[in-house]
Amino acid sequence: MASLVSRYLGIRFDMDYAFHLIVLISIYAILAVSLDLLVGQTGLVSISQAAFYAAGAYIGAILAVGLRAPFLIEVLAAMLGAALISLLVSIPSIHLRGDYFFIATFAFQLVVTSLLNNWVTVTRGPLGLAGISPVILFGVRIESSGKFAILAVAATAISYVIVWRVVRSPFGRVMRAIREDELFAQSLGKNTQGMKVIVVALSAAFAAVGGCLYAHYMTYIDPTNFTFTESLLILSMVVIGGAGSLIGPFVGAGVLVLLPEVLRLIGLPSNTAANIRQLFYGGLLVTLMFLRPRGFFGKYGFGRKT
Repeated sequence: MASLVSRYLGIRFDMDYAFHLIVLISIYAILAVSLDLLVGQTGLVSISQAAFYAAGAYIGAILAVGLRAPFLIEVLAAMLGAALISLLVSIPSIHLRGDYFFIATFAFQLVVTSLLNNWVTVTRGPLGLAGISPVILFGVRIESSGKFAILAVAATAISYVIVWRVVRSPFGRVMRAIREDELFAQSLGKNTQGMKVIVVALSAAFAAVGGCLYAHYMTYIDPTNFTFTESLLILSMVVIGGAGSLIGPFVGAGVLVLLPEVLRLIGLPSNTAANIRQLFYGGLLVTLMFLRPRGFFGKYGFGRKT
């Protein structure tokens, strides 16, 4: 297989490169699935997922660099920290829906980005955090890309199973009721406002898992990894893959992670490929809005209750 790839595509088959792509797809799949809890299942369009992604990455990195904490402790602390941070946006926005909730999350994303750049004593600002130690799990030091790919896939599978159980539970039915008709759900005695706070916290906690994995994989993080553009990318994965479908975010993550690699194989210069990638993202989103507003596998039209 390696020789065939090299012969017909003119590229060198590199397993480390393949493992790298698997890791990235797994991390973004976790982020997209976490956002789908809001966008697809509850009907709350958020543009601040990178903020919770950053919370997980920085909490995990600080514990790893400063305290040499075990990896599982880092993940649990990152999830708890991101869930608590989510209260800063969910509680003030508890009565908001639609465009107003979107604007609130956009403002929160900008605040977090500014905080990462300016809280130098904790985040080291634009210098970022370096020297993040490799993962040590059950006595196994995970340094190679192959081992990390296994860890990332396992984390994605566990996240998927938990989200699947949540979506299929009575709690998940209330989430969908909020999406379809919040007033009707309230008339049945459901505490929809409290439910929304919990859903935002759950979404943030799962995003933090992706952040913790990313920090250990890259061994270096800085604020440029968690900007508004990153939140937009994660939202695009949900929209393209399909909101409300657990398989959709995985497909969206795969498409948008692999696209830059396809452009690289064509041989375009890196600066040109970046511009073409943005054009392709925009063109694909606009096309889906007209031809298939539900995305590839979505149950709901984006921003619609149909």
